[in-house]
Amino acid sequence: MSFFSKLPLQAKSWCRAVRLLTSSRQYCQTVRLNSRAESAANPLDNDMLPRLPADFLSPEEQMMKDSVMRVATEKIQPFVAEMDEQSYMRKDVIKCLFDNGLMGIEIPEVYGGTGSKFFTANIVIEELAKVDAAVSVLCDVQNTLVNMLFINLGTEEQKDNYLPRLATDTVGCFCLSEAESGSDAFALRTSAVKDGTDYIINGTKVWITNAEHADVFLVMANANASAGYKGITCFIVDKDMPGLTIGKKENKLGIRASSTCPINFDNVRVPASHILGDFGKGYKYAIEMLNGGRIGIAAQMLGLAQGCFNHAVAYTQDRKQFGQRIFDFQSMQHQISHAATLIQMGRVFMCNAARRHEMGLPVIKEAAMVKYFASEVATHVTSKSIEWMGGVGYTKDYPVEKYYRDCKVGTIYEGTSNIQLNTIAKCIEQEGLN
Repeated sequence: MSFFSKLPLQAKSWCRAVRLLTSSRQYCQTVRLNSRAESAANPLDNDMLPRLPADFLSPEEQMMKDSVMRVATEKIQPFVAEMDEQSYMRKDVIKCLFDNGLMGIEIPEVYGGTGSKFFTANIVIEELAKVDAAVSVLCDVQNTLVNMLFINLGTEEQKDNYLPRLATDTVGCFCLSEAESGSDAFALRTSAVKDGTDYIINGTKVWITNAEHADVFLVMANANASAGYKGITCFIVDKDMPGLTIGKKENKLGIRASSTCPINFDNVRVPASHILGDFGKGYKYAIEMLNGGRIGIAAQMLGLAQGCFNHAVAYTQDRKQFGQRIFDFQSMQHQISHAATLIQMGRVFMCNAARRHEMGLPVIKEAAMVKYFASEVATHVTSKSIEWMGGVGYTKDYPVEKYYRDCKVGTIYEGTSNIQLNTIAKCIEQEGLN
């Protein structure tokens, strides 16, 4: 029995529809390009190449967007306030993500995944964030970090063991940050000392997203301290390995339903077969994965901004003062239009970075830029939304105050805004001025 056959009916139907639409789209593109080629005087004419906006969605991408929007509205939104207030993620919400194929978007179908692409993953992240950024980041870390490390680096045995689980019922997390190595991520002290054919891991990781619900941990540990950061190696650690303990969940300002915990490793014995990728290449893998992860955070921030914007603008169109809707005041229209423009700019920017990443093009600068810009947009839009709604916007009776709290983490995790600006400056210096 294939892993695909084990998927719930809704997820299987979605996968079949995507394959059908993809095949049809590819066929239509081939016909159009062949027709242009036959009629073009110069076969290398640039007019032969399709020219589509970065944020243009193919039929299957639009279908995914619409499907996730429905799932988020019907299955997640009713529990958002409760999960935020009680600082926990409902198990049925996590199960909903798995049942709808949203936790294994780029995992090939042979392993039970959706078999889609990086751009699609960002569509999902954005749509979920319109309803709840906490649910969005759970999905984001799973798809852009954990799954991709296994897909890109895993041996066949590792893929066979972990990818089917990650696609269907297992949450993973990425363990890099430590108390003394935040922005300077490679000053980490977690060690992995060789003992026969095994490695003994000791240390503590902090600020680990998804820790409370994870069954598999990708742990960056230094297995050759004398080599500095070039000794950092990625290890696969299972939750049931003796010596691994999960600390107390952080009591956070925002994205409260998302679990963020420290993880302690006390003489955790890991076989050498649990090294993911090459020995000593962990630093390289972390940098590469975080580039994609930053694009995912940008998608999250833009979805959050759009969700908040939608609630606030709807309120201004309903609320009346001085005999007219708040929306009808010109000064209010200007502020709303400005916010809408920022969101759209960020979305096009994010889509362009995601398309580039999917094509294998360099995105170090683009990822840093869009993550920085999107977090600033979210900060502006959520703050203005509260102002537009006045006193009620400051209460928990409306969801805009939650968006406002949730957005702040966008300027912090996966590289603070200052780190993004440092990266951008380095790229400018290296590239030169054109």
